[in-house]
Amino acid sequence: MSKNEKIYIAGPECFYTGGFGVLHAMRRRAESLGFGVTLPNDHPLDMENPVLHKRADSIFEDLKVVMNESTAIIADLEAYRGSEPDSGTVYEIGMAYARGIRCYGYTRDKRSLAWKDQRYVMKDGKVYDEHGKPAPYKELPFSPCIIGSTKIVEGDFDDCLKMLMTDVEEDYKREAKRDRNVFESLRPSESRGKRPVVYLSGPERYDTDAEQKYEAMKKICDKYGMAACSPLDWADGVEKIESDNPYTAAANVFDNCQQQVRNCDLIVANLNDYRGYECCNDTGFECGMAFQLGKTLYGYMDDTRPMKYRIPHLGEDREFRDMSGCNVENFDYPLNLMFGCSMKIFEGKFEEMIEKAAEDFFKNTADDRRSFHE
Repeated sequence: MSKNEKIYIAGPECFYTGGFGVLHAMRRRAESLGFGVTLPNDHPLDMENPVLHKRADSIFEDLKVVMNESTAIIADLEAYRGSEPDSGTVYEIGMAYARGIRCYGYTRDKRSLAWKDQRYVMKDGKVYDEHGKPAPYKELPFSPCIIGSTKIVEGDFDDCLKMLMTDVEEDYKREAKRDRNVFESLRPSESRGKRPVVYLSGPERYDTDAEQKYEAMKKICDKYGMAACSPLDWADGVEKIESDNPYTAAANVFDNCQQQVRNCDLIVANLNDYRGYECCNDTGFECGMAFQLGKTLYGYMDDTRPMKYRIPHLGEDREFRDMSGCNVENFDYPLNLMFGCSMKIFEGKFEEMIEKAAEDFFKNTADDRRSFHE
């Protein structure tokens, strides 16, 4: 029954010592149950190119092909260089969700972050993160975008396979029933205005002064001819739900954010480190989703030096491995190649970046219109 299913296996295993052996074992297990499998780097790649960016581009082009061949993604959600999952993996979940395919993830510890993040502290009855700010989504094991998009099991890859097999069986049974539901959020809920709509993606959404920050950012976008919306704005057609259940609340927040991504023309993403050496997982997801939907993406960081200069490692003779034994990517990009290959990443202040992004976006739009009329 699973012969038409093709699983994309996502995770940071490719950076592990012996990680490709782990990926091979996962592939063989899935194939033994009748599933097809797609893996990053399955096809010949241009890894001898002296230009490191070109090597990364080769990997990303292969990803786009195999993602479009996949019917499900199973992702390793273990903490990676911080307390959150690998940002490249979350980017891939965003791509998969945008395609409407099945999303699964596994973790050894599904407890809430308030339990398992050792850098959280309690003061005067409130939980604070390592930056001294009120800890966001502390009642959840992962960020709202992961919770809302992905079926998460406490276990391993094999446990996800079992869940996938059950879901495939249920879909076959559902084909004989008449109660088909339409997933309304797959479509944009707002008509396009004259100005391009920018979605402001970043961890600011969790700051106590987030509204003031977003208002200032919106004014800057307006100055350069663009309308802007933030994760705090509610998309047309999405109703805010008041709930004491953290999973219900997270799913509601996620539904709003994914709808904002569908409605916008371009994404502007704050890609600065958030939980360790990874950008905000919500932002990573939204970037992957936006890319798969054909949106224009721009990113910004305080430090855009290549990863090998930003992340501590043991040096080239030790394959740029960090303290956990994982490779630090060496493609001359400031963070995971998913981001570097899919968008322009600027260093500097927000307004400087918006000015450049607006100039670039309007130029490309004008060029596209000219080409269409010619």
